[in-house]
Formats: sequence, C-alpha cells, structure tokens
Amino acid sequence: MEVSLSSQRGQIAHDRVWIAVFIFAFLGLMVDGADLMFLSYSLSSLKQEFGLSNVEAGALGSITLAGMAIGGIYGGWAADRFGRVRTVVWTILVFSAGTAALGFTHNVTQFAVFRFIASLGLGAEYVVCNTLMAEYVPTERRTTVLGTLQAGWSVGYVVATLLAGWILPAFGWRWLFFIAIIPVALAVLMQRFIPEPPSYLAARARGDFTRRGASGDNAVKLIFGNTASRRMFVLWSITAGLLQFGYYGVNNWMPTYLEKELHLKFSSMTGYMVGTYLAMILGKIVAGWLADKFGRRTVFAFGALGAAVFLPVIVLHHTPENIVYLMTAFGFLYGIPYGVNATYMTESFEARIRGSAVGGAYNVGRIGAAVAPAAIGYLATTGSIGLGFLVMGGAYFLCGLVPALFIKEKLYDPQKS
Repeated sequence: MEVSLSSQRGQIAHDRVWIAVFIFAFLGLMVDGADLMFLSYSLSSLKQEFGLSNVEAGALGSITLAGMAIGGIYGGWAADRFGRVRTVVWTILVFSAGTAALGFTHNVTQFAVFRFIASLGLGAEYVVCNTLMAEYVPTERRTTVLGTLQAGWSVGYVVATLLAGWILPAFGWRWLFFIAIIPVALAVLMQRFIPEPPSYLAARARGDFTRRGASGDNAVKLIFGNTASRRMFVLWSITAGLLQFGYYGVNNWMPTYLEKELHLKFSSMTGYMVGTYLAMILGKIVAGWLADKFGRRTVFAFGALGAAVFLPVIVLHHTPENIVYLMTAFGFLYGIPYGVNATYMTESFEARIRGSAVGGAYNVGRIGAAVAPAAIGYLATTGSIGLGFLVMGGAYFLCGLVPALFIKEKLYDPQKS
C-alpha cells in the first residue's frame, strides 16, 4: 500500500514537472516565432528607410537563417555538454537582447550584425526546447504534446501579426524590436523552476556524455562512426533542408506577396495572415494527435505533399473571392510537417548523441532555409514572388518523398535511451 501510494505521488510529481516544462517551452517557442516574424513585417519599412533592393531585403532573412543554423548546431552540442535547461535559458537571453538592439541600428550593416547575433539564440532555442520536451513526455502522448508545442511557434506568428498591425503604423519598426527584451523574464523563471530531464541525468551518470572540446569532435565521431547513425543524420539533413527551404521562403515573403502582388491593404493582409497562422496552429495539433494514432512517417509525408500541391493552386488560381479559403487550407497543411518533425527526429537518435545529432541535422538543413528568402528575392526581381513560391512547392514535394521512402519511425524512446 505504501509502495503504491509512493508510486502515485511520484507519478503526480512527474506529471506536474512535464506540464511545467511544456508551459515554459511553449512560451519559449512562441517568443521565438514572434521574433522571427518581426523581420518579415518590417521588410517594407526597412527597404524604405535603408534603401534596400528586393535581393538585399531577402538577404536579411538569409542572414537570420544562417545564424539560426550555426546557433542550432552549437545549441545541440551545448545541450549535451552543459544541460538542456541551462542552454535554453542562455539562448533566450541571446536572442532577446540581440533583437532589442536592432531598434538602435542606423544602417543595414549594423542591422545585419545584430540580426545575426540574435539569430544564434533563435536557432539554438528551437532545437533544445524540443529535445527537452521530448525527454519529459510519455511515448504514447509524445507527438500529440510536441505537435501542440510546435503550435507555440505559430501562436508567436499570430502575436507578431497583431503587434505589427498595432505598432508599425503608430510607432514604427524600431519599437517592434524593442519589445523583444521582455522574454528575459521567462529565462530567469525557467532557470529557477525547471530541472534537467531524468533520462539526460541518467545518461550523464553513466558517462555517456564525454567531455568535449568546443568543436564537438567527439559528437561528430559518435554520429559518423556508426553506419546507422550516419545514414539517419544525412537523411534528416536532406529532409530538414527541403522542409525549411519551402517553409521559410514562403513565410518570409508571404506578407509582401499578399500586399504587393495581390494588392491587399496592410490591414487586410494581416487579417489573412492571422487566419493562415490559426489554421497552422490547428494543423500542428491535429498532426501530433494523428501521428500518435497512425504513425509519424505517414502524417509528415501527407502534410509536406499537401503543401506542395497547394502552393501552385494559390499562385495560379487565386481570386479575391477564394484567397481566404486557399490561405486557410494552406496554413493547415504546411503546419503538419512541423507538428510531427520534432518527435520524428528525436526518436531517430539515442540519448548520448541526441542533442548534437538533432541540432546538427536540423541546422545543416538550415542551409536550405538561408538560401530561400534571397532566392525568392532574386526571382521577384527577374519575375515575381509567385514564381518563387512555385519553386518552394517543389521543395515541399521532395521533403515529403524522402522520409516516406527512407526514414523509419520510433527507433529510440527519448524517455529511456
């Protein structure tokens, strides 16, 4: 009886901890997503104030994504080396301070430098929050919970859209970045109340995490010294590159596309974007639930291939009457792969290399993300933004095809190994 009561108390305590972890991680991804969208909504203002061309404006997005790639790779290594929670805290501090500093810049060079610094924290925080959450959630609910967690990123998009609609016309783009200092309070609270995951602490106690130099050479040897780990790393790097090429290319330029090429007023454009992001939130949550029922691979591929189909439909068949329905359907579909991605990836690698492997593969894939905004900027100069979106659709198609053919699911349980 005493053993049973003790076991129940332990389970209740564990449930309380992972729910608290979810709340902090959700808020972390929310401010991460909002921070990223501040640049998208500021592009028109920045082009005017700094005299930027389409290619130069797109390059700011590419600089952001390149910084996120580097930050994500080293964030994964730091999560293995120093701890998941400690790394999340420092990443929030870096991107909050770096983004707030953008409000003080006076030319595009200064803006690019501080944007790169902030993006180091953005990239690392996304990867480590997902790894932290995956190691706390029970297997039978993992994709549902992590899919819902991904919705935090999209909630950040909605928050950014609403803030942009209020702040930009009244106060200008600088104040949109100044408010990014607020998440520092989140970092302080997280450091105080969230412990490291038991599976991570157990792996450290076993000596699975060897002391590594700043270059992370041992992590590279562990990943590439094993045929199965190396193959999985390469497949996820390709998949992540295609996913982010499509996702960030569309996301960075969609507001400008609606405003400049579909000739929507700014107020109408923000309304359409809010609708798209709300649909994306629903897509991520539903995707997580479906993936726990029917499998990670099937649901991921369905979302990516669906997004591939809908981008040409939006570009070639939109009308003033149907654009709101097309944007809503697309928002739902292109949210699905991200609702499954975190669980699918973290279950592909064992604990001793999980942070480094997931961070490395996802952020090697950010090469695709870094190229996409500038690529659309180039295509917009020589053709149209819509032409760029058709290219993004091809990336989504391949993104669904690779895992469908080559990446098995549930290879490791993050709560146990």
